[in-house]
Amino acid sequence: MANKKNKHSRRQFFSKTVPVAIGTIGGVGLVAQSCQQANNDEEKISLLSADGQLVEVNKSALTKVPYKPVPPDEARKGIPGKHFVMVVDLARCRNARKCVKSCDHHHQLTPDRPFIKVLRMQDNKTSAPYWMPKKCFHCDNPPCVKVCPVGATYKRSDGLVLIDNERCIGCRFCMAACPYSARVFNWGEPKHQDGDRPYSPETSIPSQVGTVEKCDFCPDMLRQNKVPHCITACPNGALYFGDRNADSVTNGSETVRLSTLLKDKAGYRYHEELGTEPNVYYLPPVDRSFPFKEAPEGQPS
Repeated sequence: MANKKNKHSRRQFFSKTVPVAIGTIGGVGLVAQSCQQANNDEEKISLLSADGQLVEVNKSALTKVPYKPVPPDEARKGIPGKHFVMVVDLARCRNARKCVKSCDHHHQLTPDRPFIKVLRMQDNKTSAPYWMPKKCFHCDNPPCVKVCPVGATYKRSDGLVLIDNERCIGCRFCMAACPYSARVFNWGEPKHQDGDRPYSPETSIPSQVGTVEKCDFCPDMLRQNKVPHCITACPNGALYFGDRNADSVTNGSETVRLSTLLKDKAGYRYHEELGTEPNVYYLPPVDRSFPFKEAPEGQPS
């Protein structure tokens, strides 16, 4: 459990972590020109100041800054000083699948190749089943990177493992090397996409037939100081995201220290014995928030 100070800072990030822009309009980030407290005569919006404090500013003091995808060469560089991690609280997951739908929408995926799978897990015959969201683990020792013959998949300094589909030759060596089955192959035509949008490994769109894709931790969102789409889409706060270097993660409504969360709730990494050093942690499904319910008929599990 987080310490008392963190309990009273549910909507705050620590000063060095990834700030969440609470006020956003579409895909356009809002930048505060001044952190002056708003007066009562103008429309106000809530933002986080540079020191991590929640403040209200006048809407007129904000400037819209459209996001432009970075080119492939720039996308190979990590965001300086960051090392991104995710924590999944299995006690809070009830298979709502909002994370899957949000990811599919923003990455323009077809239903046959989701980046996120929600698996029905049961540790043994006598234990209760539970739901486990699974995606790419962005390993610090990724076997997929080692086997790629053309450098299409690579590891960044901020912990992310990405794929450059303009380099990918579709050999699928990375799919064979990944012990988590986290990657998908584009066998057919991808979903209709905006052809005017320049390709970037940080957005994974537009997709290309005959290439490999996977969860990318939404680096385009991270460059805008926002969390990945799946984090804010989860209605139960089961997914946390943050910066390991800042020892802080958030699920969008509460911010806690990563080290405290993992220690107090016995966090672990999936198949850590493989030596891949994943950057996704799980919290055991104890004291669950919801009773287990089987998936509706026809839903993949």
